[in-house]
Amino acid sequence: MALDLLVKEGIPGTSLAVLSEEGWFMANSGLANIEEKTPVQFCHLQYLQSIAKTYMAVAVLKLYEQGKIDLDDPITKYLPSSISNHLAKSDKISVRMLLNHTSGLAEYNFNPNYITKLFQDPEHIFEPEDYIKYIHGKPLDFPVGSKYSYRNTNYVLLAIIVNKITGDHTAFIREVVFRPLQLEHTYYPLVVNQLGNDQLVSAYWDRHSQGIIENVSKIQQNNVANMVGDDGIVTTPVEAIIFLKGLMEGKLINKTTLQEMLQWAKRKDGTPAYGLGIAYSSINGFKSYGHTGGGIGAGSELRYFPDKGVYMFVGINLGTVTESPLHKGIAPARDQLFKAILE
Repeated sequence: MALDLLVKEGIPGTSLAVLSEEGWFMANSGLANIEEKTPVQFCHLQYLQSIAKTYMAVAVLKLYEQGKIDLDDPITKYLPSSISNHLAKSDKISVRMLLNHTSGLAEYNFNPNYITKLFQDPEHIFEPEDYIKYIHGKPLDFPVGSKYSYRNTNYVLLAIIVNKITGDHTAFIREVVFRPLQLEHTYYPLVVNQLGNDQLVSAYWDRHSQGIIENVSKIQQNNVANMVGDDGIVTTPVEAIIFLKGLMEGKLINKTTLQEMLQWAKRKDGTPAYGLGIAYSSINGFKSYGHTGGGIGAGSELRYFPDKGVYMFVGINLGTVTESPLHKGIAPARDQLFKAILE
């Protein structure tokens, strides 16, 4: 089985959920916590990492439906001047460009000062504005709207915009996304002591890229707890699928808005890349709508294959944002996984 191959290659633990016309299929392999030898279970919370961008986009599109945001307005209309003053050409960048990553803004987590602060002071609490300060005075990476290039910065700015309009973007996401779908085991922001009986998987990282992993759960938790807009959600595999299914079936935004969401910014070769908070991929010849996520101690994928009517989520509790020889086993196992799901 593909999940067992992942564990054999050194991934501590992994969890899979699939929903098709035939019903649910779920499987786990490996450990949620190595030290206590706790097996991964369906009830364990997984880190969504950048999959959170899709949830953030839904919140923005709800405000669009309510007439509180025009997607083609400049972001200066909605951002505090204390934020927009950090940004190059902010009066030329639209909300839509943040959503589909065509803004040209620099990436905050490419700044070595941010990385240094994150690892040397893992207890530090970052405010949304702190991330934006890391790109203060940075020129655009490319002319506004001229191409697609993925940037976490865009979604931090969207969180700040929704904060300004609603007063609390996290409460707004819970109101317009979690509540309608009854997502009772989905959390944003992450506050570990408020999870009740729900348990997070532990997080592991090959810090020195030598194939030796260490438990980095505390750093992972603190990092994710500080993330806004571009990250920060934990949930179960089942509830991740319920979210994407609800979105695709028009339970969160109307069908017209969903079609707007699925208008794709293109890659250099002209192929579809990214809509408004949702990515396009082709896997084994089948188109996929969804998102992936990676962090210090976790990785995840959430996908819908419209031609097959299949939804899937897979999460691992090994960091994916730095290279590791352990990652070599991921690719063939992933290929096996998709082959099994899509046959």
